[in-house]
Amino acid sequence: MISIDGLAVEFGGTTLFSDISFVINEKDRIALMGKNGAGKSTLLKILAGVRQPTRGRISAPKDCVIAYLPQHLMTEDGRTVFEEASQAFAHLKEMEAEIDAMNNELATRTDYESDSYMELIEKVAAMSEKYYAIDLTHFEEDVEKTLLGLGFERTDFDRQTSDFSGGWRMRIELAKLLLQNPDVLLLDEPTNHLDIESIQWLEDFLINNGKAVVVISHDRRFVDNITTRTIEVTMGRIYDYKVNYSKYLELRAERRQQQMKQFEEQQKMIQETKDFITRFKGTYSKTLQVQSRVKMLEKLQIIEVDEEDTSALRLSFPPSPRSGSYPVIVDGVSKSYGDHLVFKNATLTIERGDKVAFVGRNGEGKSTLVKCIMDQIDYEGTLTLGHNVQIGYFAQNQASLLDDELTVFQTIDDIAKGDIRNKIRDLLGAFMFGGEESAKKVKMLSGGERTRLALMKLLLEPVNLLILDEPTNHLDLKTKDILKQALINFDGTLIVVSHDRDFLDGLVSKVYEFGNQKVREHLCGINEFLETKKMEHLQEIERKN
Repeated sequence: MISIDGLAVEFGGTTLFSDISFVINEKDRIALMGKNGAGKSTLLKILAGVRQPTRGRISAPKDCVIAYLPQHLMTEDGRTVFEEASQAFAHLKEMEAEIDAMNNELATRTDYESDSYMELIEKVAAMSEKYYAIDLTHFEEDVEKTLLGLGFERTDFDRQTSDFSGGWRMRIELAKLLLQNPDVLLLDEPTNHLDIESIQWLEDFLINNGKAVVVISHDRRFVDNITTRTIEVTMGRIYDYKVNYSKYLELRAERRQQQMKQFEEQQKMIQETKDFITRFKGTYSKTLQVQSRVKMLEKLQIIEVDEEDTSALRLSFPPSPRSGSYPVIVDGVSKSYGDHLVFKNATLTIERGDKVAFVGRNGEGKSTLVKCIMDQIDYEGTLTLGHNVQIGYFAQNQASLLDDELTVFQTIDDIAKGDIRNKIRDLLGAFMFGGEESAKKVKMLSGGERTRLALMKLLLEPVNLLILDEPTNHLDLKTKDILKQALINFDGTLIVVSHDRDFLDGLVSKVYEFGNQKVREHLCGINEFLETKKMEHLQEIERKN
């Protein structure tokens, strides 16, 4: 359906990739993988037509609709949520106006036998067929269904888009793309601003929609669930696997082992050949053999072994000072903003050493309860912190709170105290900010780098209660795994707000569900909780029926 031929991108003397060729077929669901900086987002922009390659071409059928969701964007103001989502059908109004104009032209012209008249008839017929093939009778129902699936309430439909945060505006844009029913959907980190229920809805939509999808995502479970093909961008070229992400990791490891074996065998052969040339150089009877082997070495294509991204976060939390047996006791806590009740009568007890998740749809009060625990907002009811509780807090917008004008080194140097001041360079190196990287200004950092820097600040003082609100947004899969392992090894108490199922799996043993103005306790891990939720959802449908 879409053909990519001999694609190359070069800038500033650097080759991002060269001579890339592949085809996107109907119904392909492709994960675009590779380490940060490999060129994944650039390749997606080229496929979307918003950036041009240095060389090569993209070809697609004329009527092929490609929709692109970039990682960062803002919706225009001035419309309601429903009106903005309905913009997905704006092109149909233009098509209708064009058909009317052509019909008027046919009615006034008299050159019935001319070629141009016949061409106009054919054009009207073709466009009319396309227009009437689109079922617009249920378009309002489709808009409603899509917005509800992405987490909006009906009461949100008439609110202005300017009332919503960047994450919710991203959802509006995603709704517009899905409603266009594109032939190819290009998604760059679509789950960063979605809660668990919305991610599950999006998964079902993409799987059942039957159209082609190309996605970049650091959400391993999402990628595994929806994709059937993995294209890896590495060392300026691509490898194409007809499998999902987990299987691709296995095959890539096998491929690298084979490359290493072939490389070592070739190096051994090269050394033996060089030894032969050195030994018999100048020996008359071996002259032809020596010349032959010299030529063979000159023409030899050296086997390349795929680069392995060995840069890795080295993360472990310092030992926790001992806290009381119950670091957090919440008893009948309620929170409202004006007439809007967020939750009522929340009651929960978190014991020392517990690792718990706060989950639920956005806007149901997860971050609000965290702010209550942090004593950042007023509330009704009783909330008690245990003896000697020392909190380390990572807010949802922690990365954006960093001072853009400071360097990485200054950011840590300004708050480091005591013995840790002598180890700042080591700490920066452990967080992949060694050498020149530590002199970078914060404003030059990527989303993942800013998150790493914000996490580093948590290590500067020993704590026994870690509260992390969406810590994995913008972190790559490898860094997420390292953070998860460090949290599993953390000997204090953990509260984590997250929509990342793979990150929570094996990390938490208790789930607090926020929804319908209540907080419910589930004494199980995230997978058991999600299975329970699906059962409850089915029972709700049966009750409605």
